[in-house]
Amino acid sequence: MEPKDAQTRRAIPPVICYPVETLPAPDLALYDAARTGAAKVGEIRVPPRDAATFRVPQGHFFRITSVEGPQVGDLNLWNARDLDERFFSGKSRALHGTHLTRGHRMWSNLPNLRPMATLIADTLAWYGVDEFGGRVHDVIGTRCDPYTHRLLSGGEYHHCCHSNLTRALAAETGMSLAEAELHVHDVLNVFMCTGFTRDSGQYFMKASPVRPGDYLEFFAEIDLLGALSACPGGDCGSEHSSDTALCYPLLVEVFAPTEGTLHHWVSPPRNAYSRSHGA
Repeated sequence: MEPKDAQTRRAIPPVICYPVETLPAPDLALYDAARTGAAKVGEIRVPPRDAATFRVPQGHFFRITSVEGPQVGDLNLWNARDLDERFFSGKSRALHGTHLTRGHRMWSNLPNLRPMATLIADTLAWYGVDEFGGRVHDVIGTRCDPYTHRLLSGGEYHHCCHSNLTRALAAETGMSLAEAELHVHDVLNVFMCTGFTRDSGQYFMKASPVRPGDYLEFFAEIDLLGALSACPGGDCGSEHSSDTALCYPLLVEVFAPTEGTLHHWVSPPRNAYSRSHGA
């Protein structure tokens, strides 16, 4: 039974959990200046319904571009020197919101909690929020995986993003699939358009507004090992974890800045908390 003061309780205004006024802001002007004239030093093409790895030295840039057709991607990032440090989507979401864009950062897991990469360019920033509450580049979804697929359908599917990322990391590092799988983590859903339904609060996806030539670009704050899966859902306008959606490749390019353009930049240290936990 609804209490008499139900509306009063509902009317209490929300409080932001993590005010970011004291959060160190990235020097976007410096990054933009360093990006101008940066030279391309490598690229990988991620096949449809598969994943590939790439490495980005600290102080370099990388760009993920849609090619051939609308396609979303699931991105994992690790410290290239220590795979135990990896992207922490939950804290990135808590600090910046459910969807990331220019000026936001991809933070690493505890006890490190430092910027791994900073988003510096987003050609889909114009999309904003649609009438359904949909936005682009989410840190809500966990990645499609064969375990949930099995739970919901009873079937086996081996090209979910979780499996794609697992195979790619195993191939890159020489780990077994079982070992590599433990390092695969929640993702930045690049180009994916998502939100929550207003009635049931369920996570939804809709056809991404991405088109060939659109890109998301990052500055590597530390030495990075990345893995990107070209989701089997294509633009995720109908379904994922299937072989029926139209899927396209994604392009990852790495750029090196001209020497001296990052004159006062330093790679961020690991979080300074003492780890005493009150003991």
